[in-house]
Amino acid sequence: MTDLGLPETILACLFDLDGVITRTAAVHAAAWKETFDAFLRERDGADFRPFDAGDYAEYVDGRPRADGVRTFLASRAVGLPEGEPGDPPDAPTVHGLGNRKNELLLERIRAGGVDAYDGTLRYIGAVRARRLRTAVVSASANCLDVLRAIGAEHLFDVRVDGVVAAERGLPGKPRPDTFLAAARDLGVPPGRAAVFEDALAGMDAGRAGHFGYVVGVDRVGRPDALYAHGADRVVTDLEELLEGPGERRPPRTG
Repeated sequence: MTDLGLPETILACLFDLDGVITRTAAVHAAAWKETFDAFLRERDGADFRPFDAGDYAEYVDGRPRADGVRTFLASRAVGLPEGEPGDPPDAPTVHGLGNRKNELLLERIRAGGVDAYDGTLRYIGAVRARRLRTAVVSASANCLDVLRAIGAEHLFDVRVDGVVAAERGLPGKPRPDTFLAAARDLGVPPGRAAVFEDALAGMDAGRAGHFGYVVGVDRVGRPDALYAHGADRVVTDLEELLEGPGERRPPRTG
């Protein structure tokens, strides 16, 4: 292992945005809860079953917006028309509900700003100082604005986000396509790239893409779930990787 806490073979690092680089995962979760609770309350009445943290982790976290809507609603056996990507936020469609969530998210970001994880920024600085290539890989269509808000756009050689994925027709996590596209854009085979993710869907994508190393960033106290979904190592902050090899699970299989 190198002094970055990575195998010697790794040439590039692919970082998720929300929950890994920025402290926006909680803001996303709150916006999703407000969106789904209002929808379910109107549909089922006052005795509706609220959207909770388990729903966020299992069905929404790390997925493209419309996929999150579809996956969560399917878990409640609720069907909605697809609609169109430009549907207004009050439209009773998959895209309308997703756009309502995005509207609430942007309101919360504008009200409270965006904070970065300092440990992640220091780790990315160390990665770049050692001449490894870097990419940000996010389902968010707001990725570029968020990076600019924290002054971190220059830290990444490649960006594959919700906008790029839509332009290229790439399916989102848990499929590995966005990570694979980032590695390809960097000119690095997947087996020589490391994935850094906090979402279970991101872990699944790292495993499905056969990447050389997958680091789970545990912000909410679920290390076993991150390992079960494909992490090679779990840390609570990326700076831990600079402190030594730490405790790792046996290599993944399959």
